[in-house]
Amino acid sequence: MARVKRGVTTHARHKKVLKMAKGYRGRSSTCFRSAIQRVEKALLYAYRDRRVKKRNFRALWIQRINAAVRELGLTYSTFMNMLHKSNIEIDRKVLADLAMNQPESFKSLVDSVKKAA
Repeated sequence: MARVKRGVTTHARHKKVLKMAKGYRGRSSTCFRSAIQRVEKALLYAYRDRRVKKRNFRALWIQRINAAVRELGLTYSTFMNMLHKSNIEIDRKVLADLAMNQPESFKSLVDSVKKAA
């Protein structure tokens, strides 16, 4: 049986990790052992923060809706309750966008919800 030399595979694997570590500070961008640790940690952070990003955006939308609704004399929780009772199904992302970019249409929405409740 022929002898297998793994230099090509090892070199390719090292090159892949070092390419991902490009831009890191110090030896962690050039030294394979420290680069692999940093890359694995970075991938963990990326995986975790893809989920955290969704939470952060939801919190931002809630803050924007709350600020816009308080100017019209309501609180966020009462406004959302009125929305659900009047069977208006608009998600928080769209509500926050309306509140920021089209305040007059948001005000008319709030007024219609107030009349329904």
